Amino acid sequence: MTHNRALLFMHVAALLFGLTGIFGKLASTSTDAIVLGRAVFAVAALVLFALWARNPLAAGLTGKRLASLLLCGVFLAIHWLTFFHAIKLSGVGIATLGFASFPAFVVVLEAVFWREKPSASDLLKVALVCAGLLLIPPQFDLAASNTTGLLWAILSGFCFAAVSVGNRLTSGQLHPVQIACWQNLVVMACVLPFGAGAMLEMPALDWLWIGLLGVLCTGLAHVLFVSSLSVLRARVASLFFALEPVYGILIAWWLFAEQPTLRMLLGGALIISAVLMVQRAPKPA
Repeated sequence: MTHNRALLFMHVAALLFGLTGIFGKLASTSTDAIVLGRAVFAVAALVLFALWARNPLAAGLTGKRLASLLLCGVFLAIHWLTFFHAIKLSGVGIATLGFASFPAFVVVLEAVFWREKPSASDLLKVALVCAGLLLIPPQFDLAASNTTGLLWAILSGFCFAAVSVGNRLTSGQLHPVQIACWQNLVVMACVLPFGAGAMLEMPALDWLWIGLLGVLCTGLAHVLFVSSLSVLRARVASLFFALEPVYGILIAWWLFAEQPTLRMLLGGALIISAVLMVQRAPKPA
């Protein structure tokens, strides 16, 4: 994995992740069914790819690595559940911008678990994210669905930051397909008791949207994302996700007439500016 290839992989992954909210919005079924279906399609695609590439899914697994995969899988399940729930409450735009707060959480988690002291620009980035989040809802009222959706999206961002930082424990030691497949298996195990019934009752069109969500926005996107983390630090990788809310808002505006407000645009500009400050982080090792 070269540095330039890692950058390319992260660009494509950000584009695919940007479509996640769109497919989630198009699917009419429940949140847990969307998450379960997404994981099922992702695992199927990853297993087929592993068989084709002759990549043993159990190779190199140790107790410590399995524990890391399990913990990251649980956080991934919570990330998906909270993100799609936020979409149901507040729409794609607000949910995607709330999720875009995750680079600030990456800074905090890397400081705690990797002893990487945040710089002044990192702290400024956190402050910009907080200011942007306060501007996104029309009014910051906990009784309003937009605000509640934003809070769920922020929780989703924290969980994705935990997955990003946790994947540093196995990136470079296990194949990216292994990592993505095992974590999606954990998601399946977590959501199966709640989402199986609704998934079996989904209309045919929902199977299409969730199939695309699982294969493209999950299987392929996570392999590219985890692959890049073998070269890029999590905070550097998060730079490219500045484009994700842009894609999400523009496509949702076009498909669902979710016109962003001026406050949302200002708040999004602050968050994206904060994410772009990742460019000033130390060069990847």
